[in-house]
Amino acid sequence: MIVLDLKCDSDHYFEGWFAGLEAFQQQQQAGEIGCPVCDSKQITRVLSPVAIRRHTAPAEAPPAEPADPASVQEKWKQIVDFVQKNCEDVGTDFAKEALKIHYGAAEKRNIKGTSTTDEEKTLRDEGVEFFKIPVPKEGH
Repeated sequence: MIVLDLKCDSDHYFEGWFAGLEAFQQQQQAGEIGCPVCDSKQITRVLSPVAIRRHTAPAEAPPAEPADPASVQEKWKQIVDFVQKNCEDVGTDFAKEALKIHYGAAEKRNIKGTSTTDEEKTLRDEGVEFFKIPVPKEGH
């Protein structure tokens, strides 16, 4: 089992779990991989972050167990369900609303929506905390 970092042609980043690299390549060529945000089938691999392991692990750190794909999928579904139920959808005004909340010009509340890469850079530069999760389209 391998986990690959993927990106669609609309710059949505997400992970994919595959039996191996060959399985990914076959599914990619067959158009079987879809972006969980926009369902684009134009998917490419992106560089994954690299972890460098020390020569000796700290005594208190147990060896990491591989995650069960079914439990990871269930946790992701729980997160998506929570966001859907507990966040106001501000659509493409996400960055604008997040900045208003950050500077006290709007009431503090949980929001969700979409933003461009430039808007996300502005939010980071302004110190606005946010995170991105891929949310499938309705019915997918």
